[in-house]
Amino acid sequence: MTRIAARAVPDTARQALHTQGLSELFSRLYVLVMQWARHKHAPWYLSITAFIESVFWPIPVDVMLAPMALAKPHKAWHYAGLATLFSVLGALFGYALGYALWEPVVQPLVVSVGYEDKIALAEQWFAQWGIWVIFIASFTPIPYKVFTVTAGLLHMALLPFIVTSLIGRGMRFFLVAGLMRWGGEKMERKLMHYVDVLGWLCIGLAVAAYFWFSR
Repeated sequence: MTRIAARAVPDTARQALHTQGLSELFSRLYVLVMQWARHKHAPWYLSITAFIESVFWPIPVDVMLAPMALAKPHKAWHYAGLATLFSVLGALFGYALGYALWEPVVQPLVVSVGYEDKIALAEQWFAQWGIWVIFIASFTPIPYKVFTVTAGLLHMALLPFIVTSLIGRGMRFFLVAGLMRWGGEKMERKLMHYVDVLGWLCIGLAVAAYFWFSR
């Protein structure tokens, strides 16, 4: 990683931890992921993080992707592609868990971490919004992992799930990589703010589109 990235990473971490009020455990995981982003094997760590974030990992992939794209702008699109591919592969794994192993494996874990209400809410959203839920969750700060498992539990059609996940995840990660490639260090410090604003804007557009096409 370059000297610029090394300076930017701690500033971004401190700002994110302050503004989001993260717990002590969450903070340690956040710092760990930032360290991975500076490692010589960072692309491998990015791929692994993208995969497990779609199933259970609490740290957004953007945390690794942003400093990596900032340090090597010529590889920004490559990193975004890796993040998209492995995030969707992780989503398929989460789908399979919900589809085939809900009662023996997933449900006890959901109960142990107190996620019953989130799964119930996800089921309601699927019933109301259908495929739009996957698009919204894959692009916005909404926990994507909850919806990948729930999609499998509800036996959602697999091909629409994959296509929608690819579109949503791709839009998010290529947006992050593009912001870093064109905006540099200043944009990295504002990354989470921009991602959240654009994400919630996307929700508004998705809801509007749903009502428009449902008329």
